Amino acid sequence: MKYALGLVAVLGVALGVAGIVYGEADDSPGLQLLAALLVIGAIAIGVRIVRRSR
Repeated sequence: MKYALGLVAVLGVALGVAGIVYGEADDSPGLQLLAALLVIGAIAIGVRIVRRSR
């Protein structure tokens, strides 16, 4: 279960970074905002997983 959530967090960061890059190329501030929120949420999930495993 812990590894699946870690994988989801890593995929969320990757998808968010891709969204930010695509949003810059397309000049879409809304997409950049949603992608940044996705990255922040994925990092929060990753931190939560690490803190609970200790």
